[in-house]
Amino acid sequence: MTHSLRRYLIARAGAAAIIAALSAAPALAQESPVVATVNGQEITEADLKLAESELGPQFAQMPEDQRRAAALSAVIDVRLFAAEAEEAGLNNDEEFKRRAEFLRQRALHSAYIDEKVVKPITEEEVRARYDTEVAKIPQQEEVRARHILVENEQEAKDIIKQLDEGGNFEAIAKEKSKDGAAAQGGDLGYFTADAMVPEFGTAAFAMEPGTYSKEPVKTQFGWHVIKVEDKRMQQPPAFEQVQEQIRSLVIRDKYMESLASVRQNAELEIPNAELKTAVDGLLRQQLGQAEPAAAAEQPAAATGEPAKTE
Repeated sequence: MTHSLRRYLIARAGAAAIIAALSAAPALAQESPVVATVNGQEITEADLKLAESELGPQFAQMPEDQRRAAALSAVIDVRLFAAEAEEAGLNNDEEFKRRAEFLRQRALHSAYIDEKVVKPITEEEVRARYDTEVAKIPQQEEVRARHILVENEQEAKDIIKQLDEGGNFEAIAKEKSKDGAAAQGGDLGYFTADAMVPEFGTAAFAMEPGTYSKEPVKTQFGWHVIKVEDKRMQQPPAFEQVQEQIRSLVIRDKYMESLASVRQNAELEIPNAELKTAVDGLLRQQLGQAEPAAAAEQPAAATGEPAKTE
């Protein structure tokens, strides 16, 4: 699972959480090689990896030595300013304590989802979800075609005559077509009817494989001579092409299952009725659940009793 996909569903810890993690117990530091010390406090490889994960995607493009230097510099800055903050007593500020506790809980949330939701997912589950998603794709016919695009009808008719006399479609396309696909012999690959302008799509799908248009086809781009190479039902993307996107769907569903479970078992009270309604509605939206029945549809109304009003 890539770090970017984890961030798709999991909240990042934030700067204060990094400070807490970089101030981990000595027993943890002993398990990782020491790369530097600042005021007698060790900085380890594990600290650098944590810092690198929080530096942002732009740092991932750096060469490794520069990335390590940036991470180490960040850790040094954090340690120095954290020490200054403690010296000034900022760690005793109530607002700081609330924020630090919130960030600690966010980090625990992230750790729980990673361990209990993300890591247990198997390739078999991802492949099964892939099969499910592929089955939902509407079956569409597609063709593979080439074309030669010219500026006027007479040029197109002359090309058709040249083809009738045994001319090579690909060679003519490379020589005379004004389209960007000319270098590939006019090859447009496979496409569905709605992927092209209507006149082109209608003409191409009316032809049989191995044939070319006997009359020029006019579109907003000019005049086309079309050759259909093949017809088939549209192929789904290969598993390897979309497995990370599919995996993100599995993660999302597993996350929502876990969320529904912990919410159901929680003793949650929201005194403000308007806020409670909004929060409940948001959860239903996340879980893909329908809104509760309106008052007129409640059991009391269904029995013929008038609905009570305040």
